Formats: sequence, C-alpha cells, structure tokens
Amino acid sequence: MKPFLLIVLLFTLLMTSGCWDRKEINDIAFISGAAGDLTEEGEFIVSFQIALPGASNKGKGDGKQEKFFVVSASGKNATEILQKLQKKSSRMLFTAHRSVIFIGERLAKYGVKDILDIFSHDPKNRLRTYIMVVKGGEGREILQTQYPFEQIPIEAIKEMEGMGSETAVTLRDFFISASSEGINPVMGVIAKEKLPKESNANKSNKLKLAGTAIFKDFKEVGILDEKQTEGLNWIRSKLKFCRITANLPGGQGDVGVLLTHAKRKITSEVHGDKVKFHIELQGMGSLIENNSVLDIRKREHIKLVQEAFEKTVKEFVMDAVTKIQTQYQTDSFGFGQIVRRNHPKDWKRFKSNWDSKFQEVEVAIDVKITISDSGMAGPQLLLKEEEIIK
Repeated sequence: MKPFLLIVLLFTLLMTSGCWDRKEINDIAFISGAAGDLTEEGEFIVSFQIALPGASNKGKGDGKQEKFFVVSASGKNATEILQKLQKKSSRMLFTAHRSVIFIGERLAKYGVKDILDIFSHDPKNRLRTYIMVVKGGEGREILQTQYPFEQIPIEAIKEMEGMGSETAVTLRDFFISASSEGINPVMGVIAKEKLPKESNANKSNKLKLAGTAIFKDFKEVGILDEKQTEGLNWIRSKLKFCRITANLPGGQGDVGVLLTHAKRKITSEVHGDKVKFHIELQGMGSLIENNSVLDIRKREHIKLVQEAFEKTVKEFVMDAVTKIQTQYQTDSFGFGQIVRRNHPKDWKRFKSNWDSKFQEVEVAIDVKITISDSGMAGPQLLLKEEEIIK
C-alpha cells in the first residue's frame, strides 16, 4: 500500500508543479507612468506611458528612437477606461512598475475621490507611487514631455521628488492623510517650463517642481509657491535641506546658506475655546555665499548673519501658515492631530468643525539657526583689504 501511495503522490506532484499562471515578458506592457485628466464635458481621461522594449539601444540611421509611447482613453469611471486602454494594447497592461501619477489641474479642482478609488482596491497598484498635480495643464502633457537626463522622463520625476526640499507624496501618504482626523492631504506640483524659441522644438519643454497643492474634501483649493512649500515641509517635519538667502540689516548685502539639518517641535495649549500652537524650528547649515563686506569669520558677524537667517525663515514659514489658515482654510499641517493626541477631551468638542476652528487658532513661531561652517574664506575674495569690515 505504501509504494502505491508514494507513486500517487509523486504523480500528483508532477502534474501540479510548474508555472501554470506565468506571463511571458514578451506579453507584458510595462506602464512607467499614468495621468488623470478631466474634459470640458466632465469625462475622465486616463493616459498611460508605456516603455518600449529595447529602447535603450540606438536606432538605425540618425540614432533616434522613441523610448516610450502614450495611450489615452476616456469614460465615466476608471474601470470602463481601463477596459478601453487594454483594447488599445496588444500586450497585457502591467501597472506594478508605475512610478508617478499626474493629475491635471482641472481634475484636481473638480475632485480626485472617484478617480483614485481604483488604486485602493486593485492589488496590482503600488501605494508607493508618487502622485502630483500638473499646474495649469494636463497630466498627459507631462507624460509626453522629453527629458534629456533619463531614458524615461518618469525616472526624472522620481529623482526630483527625492531631492528633499519639495513635497514628495505617494498614494499611501495621500490616502492616510485623507482618512485621518485632524489633517488634510497635499500633493506635490509639477509644471512645464518653456525655453526660448530658438531652442530645438522637440526639446523646448522641460519639467520643474512648482510647489504644493492644498486639498480639502479631495479637491484642490490652492497652490503654495516654492518658499511657502519649504515652510509647510519644515512644520510637517518633511524638510531635508534647502537653500536660503537673507538680506543683512542696513543694506549691508545678502548671504546664502545651505541648510542641511532641520528640526521642529510643536507644543499646544487649549484654554476653553482658544487653541494656541508654539512652533520651535531649529536648523543648521553652511554659509555658501557672502555678498557683503563683512568678514564672516568674526563671531559678532556670524551672530548678525544667523539673526538675518532666523528672520527670513520666520517670514516664509509664517507666510505659509497665514495663507493656509486664512485663504485655504484647511489644516494641512496636522495641527488637529496634535490636539487629538495631547488634548483628547477637547478634540471631541472640536473635531466636527475643526477646519473652522483651525482658522481661529493662534500660531507662534521661534527660529534658531546655527551656521556650522563659514566656508573657505570670510570676506569676498575680490574685496580690497580696506573695504572689509572686520
């Protein structure tokens, strides 16, 4: 009986082994990027950027060869659109390699709740995919833009987003913020930058990071510029480094610093219906530019420069707070989460109308900047000795 049983088990093993559900690489279309847009008639448009196999090799003749192509389809929901897109491809669409999703600004202002729902249900979608708003344009335009450094332009976006001074948001980040109490989601912003007309036509469009899109109820309500974005990221403890230029008092010139360490501490107070936040920002960096007559190696001059930087930082951080609090009227900082954590009883009173309460909260900011390195030279090298203030 035992030999017979072993034979049956061996036969079963042989019959059930193997990659029965495999997909050959020649049957797969790798999607490197996607875009969502809205037509004037109110229909959704989804576009895919698909990498071309062997595109890294030089083509024949002049050596030019397209590295990708873009397909688009429209419909009333994502499922219908994906079905149409698959019919336009001779290969099975594969989304696991998608790195970035671009949202046209018209769709962002209309609302992204419906178009993004498919990403929370389809397990083939990566939640670490970056998502960005296209300022003043459509997402599919970015998919078609050439970029000189990378074979696929989507790779350029990944590198730009990871540089540390801009807003880098993934699908996962967006979903967590959107489903959490006391915070509203944001997205990074990208735009096309046109070069002078004399530039080659097929290279005239370049990409640039252009701030942060503020969302409320899944709709874009406004965009912060680059400086305001640095203030937002510093408060959210997302700032890795940035370059800051400060004007010295009395018209003595300006100086520049590369900030390499940025920390923040937020404390909260609740007294009845009044809520106050105290934000302490700490930074450390190196002086990289001195357009003044000061010898920065002197202790009193270093102190003067640090105070100038502290004033500049306080201004652009407070500018971000004021714009979000009074104009956009939505808590993008996560102040509500701090109240929820530190004052749970008070949060029960505030959470139902926190966006209204957020407009009334008092915010105080203190900044401490330390310059750890004044560079290879104190004063400007081109100044004469008698022109330098020591």
